[in-house]
Amino acid sequence: MNITLNKIFLISSLAVSGMIGMTSCTDYLNKSPESDYAENDPYKNFTNFQGFTEELYNCIPIVSNSEYHTCFNYGEDVYWEPQETRLQTLNVDNGDFWGWTTAYYGYPRSGGSAGTSTRRDKGDLWTNAWYAIRKANLGIANLDNMVSGTEEERNLIEGQLYFFRAWFHFMIMEWWGGMPYIDTVLSTDVSPTLPRLTWQECAEKCVADFDKAASLLPVDWDETTAGKVTLGKNNMRINKIMALAYKGKTLLWAGSPLMNWSSGGEKEYNVELCKRAADAFGQALALTEQTGRYELADFSKYNDIFLLHNSNGTINGLKEAIFQENLIDYSSRWRWNMINDFRPQSIESSGIKNFPTANYVNYFGMQNGYPIADMTKADAESGYDPSYPWKNRDPRFYKVIMFDGVKFKSSGGAGGTVELFTNGRESEEKDPKKGCFTGYMNSKLCPQLMNTVDGYKENNIMVLNLMRLADVYLMYAEATAVGYGSPQGVSSTYSHSAVDAINKVRDRAGVGHVLDKFLGNTSDFLSEVRRERAVELAFEGFRFMDLRRWMLLTQSPYTKKTKIEFDRADPNNYNYDAPEENQIKNLREVVLLERQYTDRHYWYPLPRKDVNIYEGFNQNPGW
Repeated sequence: MNITLNKIFLISSLAVSGMIGMTSCTDYLNKSPESDYAENDPYKNFTNFQGFTEELYNCIPIVSNSEYHTCFNYGEDVYWEPQETRLQTLNVDNGDFWGWTTAYYGYPRSGGSAGTSTRRDKGDLWTNAWYAIRKANLGIANLDNMVSGTEEERNLIEGQLYFFRAWFHFMIMEWWGGMPYIDTVLSTDVSPTLPRLTWQECAEKCVADFDKAASLLPVDWDETTAGKVTLGKNNMRINKIMALAYKGKTLLWAGSPLMNWSSGGEKEYNVELCKRAADAFGQALALTEQTGRYELADFSKYNDIFLLHNSNGTINGLKEAIFQENLIDYSSRWRWNMINDFRPQSIESSGIKNFPTANYVNYFGMQNGYPIADMTKADAESGYDPSYPWKNRDPRFYKVIMFDGVKFKSSGGAGGTVELFTNGRESEEKDPKKGCFTGYMNSKLCPQLMNTVDGYKENNIMVLNLMRLADVYLMYAEATAVGYGSPQGVSSTYSHSAVDAINKVRDRAGVGHVLDKFLGNTSDFLSEVRRERAVELAFEGFRFMDLRRWMLLTQSPYTKKTKIEFDRADPNNYNYDAPEENQIKNLREVVLLERQYTDRHYWYPLPRKDVNIYEGFNQNPGW
């Protein structure tokens, strides 16, 4: 690939081909002859080969944690304290996408605490992904050396290797565009000459590998003979549904306007690719519903999908989580500043503060299924009233968003209700540096009532879901509406229509179905698909990618971040038990910033040290 990647390839080759640890010459001379490793020992049986393959799981990135803070939502969804200069989100807001190589906090990153990054930095997607691709290729090249093993065991190994080769390419492509598709073990002493492929060309190679993986893998490792050895601990092992779902995601992304345009097409959906995506998602969903391997969590446990407290090590996600970020140190990493980042200084003094933007909260419509057209104006059709702006909202609003009057507790045990009205105790007006800048707080990734007798900072577990079942339903809805031509379209592999899939997610939350006025054509329906993704997947790291692939990142109003200002209408008679019932006045929306983007901002720049090492591996346009 280049100098840096060749070093990665060389190190990985030495590390995995000999399985040699760090040892002194004396120690080596003292070993017995039978303790030496033969060249094919890492691959000779299932136990050894699975041990080799396990490292690929360790290359899965940590998205949510960055040097004791959390910075991974780069859409118009959150606003961070503007005085903080170490955040990648500040670079993104300013249009400086080089920030991923320089920012102290953020994902993906190559900076880290010392200004440089290694493969041990799990937020360094670029380095870890190329290493993992190299390792997957080494495994595939050595499949014939598995001389001892059943057909099932060989299939499990091969399926994982093909999945990870595709998955890590896909992860790189999301941020940096089409790449060379490395499907062989490159020589470490010869500079490669593989050209960058278009996004769609690269995607087809991913799809072939995901197909291969799906044909080899089981739905549930617990149901296999080999998996019985680790019974009950196989939940995150790669399976058939994962492979089919990521095949669908790759095809939908390839068919989205940005990827279609960057591959030489128009700035619009590629219908055929979306149709293939719909069929892949349909396979995954049909298999899921037939087997019960995954299921939508009950709404009473909605927040358990994202965060758990005092869980005795149980990971959040329930049966809805399909694929999660790296689990390393999961029981201790979501603490202290990760939690404090979501509360203003009046509640928690430490942390780098970030809050949901008002413009994003506006996507949470009414319980009856109506969107909110203008949060400052009454709407008789939907029932929205700006004098009671938090009344009768989408039930997910109350699970995810803290608004004026909602109860809280601080780390000292003291409690109260948040004062987010203009000049209220938690407001930006009271604390311009560490107050709530937007008028809302996040309770999806941070407990509303945070303090417990044993100290909340030590007992929170939050592992980010990189794919969950609700996401698959929504991707199916999008792909099917485009690929099969209407909201009522049905894929060839699944019995439900595009609109059925969205309504299934809404039914879980008790939200009204998609309104008839959005069902007359695909364009109108897609506006509700996009709003539904904004609501259901809020603050989970999807928004920035969605805006980019839809080519909306540069378009107003998606370039704006706003706050709300208002007064309590009757502060002396405030209902603290039902704050959504309280009347307010003078509600207004104020722009905090507006991004200035051009087409170059649809891709991150490649590391300067890695481009132009050989002809054909060039920098992204505009960088």
